Amino acid sequence: MTAQRKVGLLHTVPALAGTFQDLVARQEPALRQVHVADAELLATAVRDGVTEEVFARVRQHVRYLIEDGAAAVLVTCSSIGEAVEAAATDAEVPVLRVDAPMAEEAVRAAGEGGRIAVLATLRATLGPTGRLLERAAAGTGVTVEATVVDGATDARAAGDQDEHDRLVRAAVESAEADAVVLAQASMAQAVAELDVRTFTSPAGGIAALLAAVARS
Repeated sequence: MTAQRKVGLLHTVPALAGTFQDLVARQEPALRQVHVADAELLATAVRDGVTEEVFARVRQHVRYLIEDGAAAVLVTCSSIGEAVEAAATDAEVPVLRVDAPMAEEAVRAAGEGGRIAVLATLRATLGPTGRLLERAAAGTGVTVEATVVDGATDARAAGDQDEHDRLVRAAVESAEADAVVLAQASMAQAVAELDVRTFTSPAGGIAALLAAVARS
């Protein structure tokens, strides 16, 4: 890749911008990055669901990143994944939802007739991620069960990241499944050292983004 290549990333949790920036920079330091953060997208999805307003705002942000020269766009929020898919339909560059590679990996790991446990700290994420996994698992006999990690969102909102991570780890360790999916990118750091079949979205999302740029 040349220094002139550029990628766009859209976040609904502003604090995650640095995480994704570092992931890209470690693998492709010459690649230029443009990050857009819109916390209201997630706030609306939590409060009202993925409304027409969310669809429109995602499309607007994606259009801005493409017009700014992005060769591919990654949206890092699973809760608005279906709005991302809609924005991708008429985009002239790849527009990717961060959790799509994770879903495919988890289905492969679960195996024929296996079980996947989806964990989220926000109830708003369960539907979009669950539906994505069910599509990925179609015809495999894999079953998907989704659960909210009680208390984790409150702990994070109160500034207690350690308690958030502890609750996520405990939920992962107690899950009875062949594969465990963490529906939100913000959950990934909690399981960095766990030796279990746990799948998170940031690494796979970045790999898909870089692959899309390489093909363009």
